Amino acid sequence: MSNGLVPDHARGSWEGSNSFRLMPGDPFSEAPAAGTLALAAGGCLATFGYTWTHPEDGDQDGLLAFGLAGGDNAIVALWSDSWHQHPDVKVCEGSRDETGVISVGLEYGDGWGWQITLDATAADVLSLRMDNVIPPAVATEEISAGPYVVMSMELRRTL
Repeated sequence: MSNGLVPDHARGSWEGSNSFRLMPGDPFSEAPAAGTLALAAGGCLATFGYTWTHPEDGDQDGLLAFGLAGGDNAIVALWSDSWHQHPDVKVCEGSRDETGVISVGLEYGDGWGWQITLDATAADVLSLRMDNVIPPAVATEEISAGPYVVMSMELRRTL
């Protein structure tokens, strides 16, 4: 990682598919997706702009801007998505693990949470996963407390 934030090979345009579901018991809806990973501010900031399609609400897009936030691989991110929390921009905090995978999240009300994981470590695949976190207070026998995948994007390098 020459810039310390994302691997050089991760920069550029990516295309692939996105899986989306609203609730844990819902089937995933598959649709095309695309994204572009870029560096800014002398490599101190990275942006990942992406597009995806909601099964009922159509074309959507989002932007994740992130950078190192002090020591110990701490990450801070600014995130907005035209469907997930429109129109509010969210500030997320998290970390980069020893392999370079970035995970950030936030609590958005009464114990509910959101986790975003960006994995740009492989040369041929970039993945973005978004998990909703169900608080124990609203869990049922059918829906467990904790994270479940809402959106999973797998992209490959465009030529």
